Amino acid sequence: MQPGVAEDPFGLFRSECASALRKALSSLGLEAPRTDVGKKLVIPPKPEFGDLSTSLCFDLAKNLGVRPNELAEEIAIKAGDVAEESELLKSVEAKGGYVNFWADIARLAELAISSARSLGERYGFLRAEKPLRVVVEHTSANPIHPIHIGHGRNAILGDAIARLLRARGHQVRTHFYVNDAGRQVAILAYGYDKLGRPEPEGKPDHFFGFVYAATSCILAIRELKTRLRMAEEAGDDKAVREIKGALDSWAFSAFELRSRKPELFEKLLSAIEGDEDPEASISEIVRAYEEREEWAVRLVRDLCERCLKGFEQTLSRLGISFDRWDWESDVLWSGLVSDVLARLDVSGFVRRRAGALELDAEAVVRALGLREELSIPEGFEVPPLTLTRSDGTTLYEIRDVAYTLVKFEDADLVVNVIGADQKLAQLHVKLALCALGEREKAKKLLHFAYNLVRIPGARMSARRGRFITLDGLLDEAVARAYEEVPKHSPGLSEAEREGVAEAVGIGAVKFALISVDPDKEVVFTWDKVLNFEANSAPYLQYTHARACSILRKAGRGPEEPDFKLLTHQLERELVLAIARFPEVVAKAADDMRPDVLASFALYLADRFNSFYASQPVIRARPRGLSDARLALVGAVRVVLRNALNLMGIEAPERM
Repeated sequence: MQPGVAEDPFGLFRSECASALRKALSSLGLEAPRTDVGKKLVIPPKPEFGDLSTSLCFDLAKNLGVRPNELAEEIAIKAGDVAEESELLKSVEAKGGYVNFWADIARLAELAISSARSLGERYGFLRAEKPLRVVVEHTSANPIHPIHIGHGRNAILGDAIARLLRARGHQVRTHFYVNDAGRQVAILAYGYDKLGRPEPEGKPDHFFGFVYAATSCILAIRELKTRLRMAEEAGDDKAVREIKGALDSWAFSAFELRSRKPELFEKLLSAIEGDEDPEASISEIVRAYEEREEWAVRLVRDLCERCLKGFEQTLSRLGISFDRWDWESDVLWSGLVSDVLARLDVSGFVRRRAGALELDAEAVVRALGLREELSIPEGFEVPPLTLTRSDGTTLYEIRDVAYTLVKFEDADLVVNVIGADQKLAQLHVKLALCALGEREKAKKLLHFAYNLVRIPGARMSARRGRFITLDGLLDEAVARAYEEVPKHSPGLSEAEREGVAEAVGIGAVKFALISVDPDKEVVFTWDKVLNFEANSAPYLQYTHARACSILRKAGRGPEEPDFKLLTHQLERELVLAIARFPEVVAKAADDMRPDVLASFALYLADRFNSFYASQPVIRARPRGLSDARLALVGAVRVVLRNALNLMGIEAPERM
């Protein structure tokens, strides 16, 4: 590393604080705790409590039988003596039993700002001590309808996780798992075949989404009518009322679908009504495809490949691509699923019930003592996992077990980005791996769970053709951004306006789905998503563009910055944020929390905009202060751009 440049400026300050703390403890004859004292140093909740703080004295005082305040005072004095020999540590003080550390902000500013400006696109990317080979599987939407907003959160989170892990030096491969071997795809294939396999109209995934919904709707109405006749014949009035209510609901769905494509719906309805047993036809497609019969392979693969082309178009607009597209059927046809079944069959944990094979999941937990290891709550009995149907065809979960083994062929860690509602299914996969003797792989299989996306007033149901497509959402976001951009950036050419609107609209959607804690539901409202004033991607993008504008207007670089003149509290906070950026990225990557990075970016933008509103930059005097502030603006620009890029969001230089 060149002189005056550090990959982790705040980390160096943290190390000096930890060293001063250890020396202070040693000089007082106190033994340092077993845990690294550096980990006991935290960012205090308020600036007046220092740049780093530790509550170590509360633990030590309890053991020594002294008051925390008194011990903190002694430690602060000893640590303060050491601070005189430090580069970045300026002073140490005790307050309320805490020991607080203050940075020499001029020295830290010079180091952090120089590092950010020198390293540029590489600033903030700290290499992990032990880089891993990681597979991140995400999106994996069923090829039966367009990607909707729920899949959008999956794709955007998965992409952000992959970007963060790569920033840590891990070798990351992204996989899309094509679920082509199940009943849902068979329903679509059945309907598409009944229509005579026409050429898709418009974007293929949207066309197939209609066919799937229409087929599902027609089949549901047919089944309900059969059940209604049986209930009427049995004189079951309660069942009759319930079935009629369900029929009314599906009839309305049929009306909605028919109004969208009347000719196609009527043609499909007529074709299905002429089939004596649609369920048998669908089951035959499932069986034939699983057994790789040529006619079924041609039918299913053709429509899936067309649908995936539509997915690629949508995802490419988001800047998301995959290293591998893995087909569920390939895993099935490879014989690996049969091998896994055979191994499970002799494990002692499999039983046959009504012709179907089941894994006794709870028996696996008890026999191998997995409750604590897999965080299974006490009192919760894990239900069995059905492996095969009575006709011998396999279910999705067992194929997922086999696919997990495929992912581990060239990986140390596998991350499955799947909704929180799949928690039990992911646990079943881990238990099946343990039953196979693959306990270490089960430990290295991570379920990145996320919650739903809700748009107030919107109802979603893929079977009924009701969903907010990601394509539609992006189009609307760009259209709304197109109207908003001139209000904030008048004078743009038409081409510039369109380009900014595309970047802002798509960035707004991505940030809205990244910035919320994955465990929490996203409530998607346009007034928040496209807010140029706070808490949104447009706000971050506009702040980045503002920093670029200041640098352009200056027309010069910072020739002789005097960082000792950066004495304003806002300047101090900006310097500390710039210095901390590598640490924030590392934490966001290690914890797989893109929302942590989003929160940091908002904090930095807030501090910068307050600084810009209150402090001159180009016209600041003396010249050394102006140069220092220009350098500060340049470093903020680098950090904001790198943070946005890690979230997969474009950082425009003009808005």
